[in-house]
Amino acid sequence: MSDNRQWAREAIRIIEADFQRSADTHLIPLPLPGFPGIELYFKDESSHPTGSLKHRLARSLFLYALCNGWLKPGAPVIEASSGSTAISEAYFARMLGLPFIAVMPATTSREKIAQIAFYGGQSHLVDDPTQIYAESERLAREHDGHFIDQFTYAERATDWRANNNIAESIFQQMRFEQHPEPSWLISSPGTGGTTATLGRYVRYRQHCTRVLCADAERSVFFDYYQSGDASLSLDHGSRIEGIGRPRVEASFLPKVIDAMVKVPDALSLAAMHYLAERLGRHVGGSSGTNLIGALMAAQQMTVAGEAGSIVAILCDGGERYATTYYNQAWLKAQGYELTGLIAAVAATVERGEPLPASILRANI
Repeated sequence: MSDNRQWAREAIRIIEADFQRSADTHLIPLPLPGFPGIELYFKDESSHPTGSLKHRLARSLFLYALCNGWLKPGAPVIEASSGSTAISEAYFARMLGLPFIAVMPATTSREKIAQIAFYGGQSHLVDDPTQIYAESERLAREHDGHFIDQFTYAERATDWRANNNIAESIFQQMRFEQHPEPSWLISSPGTGGTTATLGRYVRYRQHCTRVLCADAERSVFFDYYQSGDASLSLDHGSRIEGIGRPRVEASFLPKVIDAMVKVPDALSLAAMHYLAERLGRHVGGSSGTNLIGALMAAQQMTVAGEAGSIVAILCDGGERYATTYYNQAWLKAQGYELTGLIAAVAATVERGEPLPASILRANI
């Protein structure tokens, strides 16, 4: 057996040992007084060792790269990211003794940059967020490393049939609930890998569960879902870190999604603040986006006279956004006035009042 093969074998053992030491993430109920007969749960991915949903993805991407023979001892791993995936990948790179470089927009929160550094990674910031791909490829060539490329490989690196993926975990945890088969699963798209896993799994297991993808305001995914035009692009990045893309990504699979909604950034942040108050701890902006998606699904179920359950993804904790989304001076500088929108979200959750349809775009 070659030295590289022996090294990869040991690297896989190390990652699998780390997985065996890990517990599953919690499923947290959030009562919806305004929607009798409908139960909402949040799958809390912030409890992973690296604090976000992307821990699952990073593990899968490293195993995929190792089994394809793409990683080698001492060669750097490079990733294009808005932060959370890079944090998780820095964790696994350190575990294997590999240098790690995260290529990220210059607007990435300081907390994320610090956490990448904590795991021994290096942050390479670019002013134009649409250039993170090209810059990652350049650095990989320059340093004889590997660009792990979450946006291409997320949907194929994850074992969507089983192996404790997020979908299997949700259904296992729901077994003893009043409505064990969720009517809807809600996820926002970063790479598109999570919605691909959810959509494939429910089809494979023959569930009637539907998948709703809640997109960010500055993102092409919703418009691609409606139009089928894969050439769509934007000249700016998303303001909700971790979700929304300026171009259509290979891991985004619209045919396994049953519905989409495009959520204005201000409404995502308002829902984030409301959810944080209800849970008693800070959560990230994408969790606010998912709450809006869940409320849209609840409204649709109510109109149809359905009872049942909804499971949404709580993507990460809010400590990474202390100087941005939870900083009133930052919000004011960005032009966000959230008080009225937070009240609107509360009215929907607590009294079933409709969300402000004039600012939402939906295909549900």
